[in-house]
Amino acid sequence: MNKIYFNTLLELIITGHWLTDSVSRELKECDIYEPQFNVLRILKGAKGTPISVNTILSRMIQKSSNVTRIIDKLESKELVERKLCSKDRRKMDIILTKKGEDLLIILNKKVEAFHKQMENNLNKKELETLQSLILKLKGDNK
Repeated sequence: MNKIYFNTLLELIITGHWLTDSVSRELKECDIYEPQFNVLRILKGAKGTPISVNTILSRMIQKSSNVTRIIDKLESKELVERKLCSKDRRKMDIILTKKGEDLLIILNKKVEAFHKQMENNLNKKELETLQSLILKLKGDNK
């Protein structure tokens, strides 16, 4: 394998983990972990419409077979609620509670403050180039 290719991928992996770990530290203060935050944001994006566990799983940044356990934790904290699916009574739909919405406002502010520190490290052109190169590497030329 080409050494510069390998080193570049290594930097991408290290950076990805660094970002995830840093955000996780911010969330931990509120007893929330990154996958739980991701689920809360997905539910917020559903705009009050209950969605299935499978839909949540398909929208997660990091696909997790533990999505049911993540939802169990969020439900025990009264941040989400399970409801019988109106189309298929064998399935459950998940909805964000008011308490979940309120916590998400706080969490979003914490995560935004973390990213604000780095926001100006790259200018707009550099960000566009970086995004383009990452998409190119993935073979996702949009």
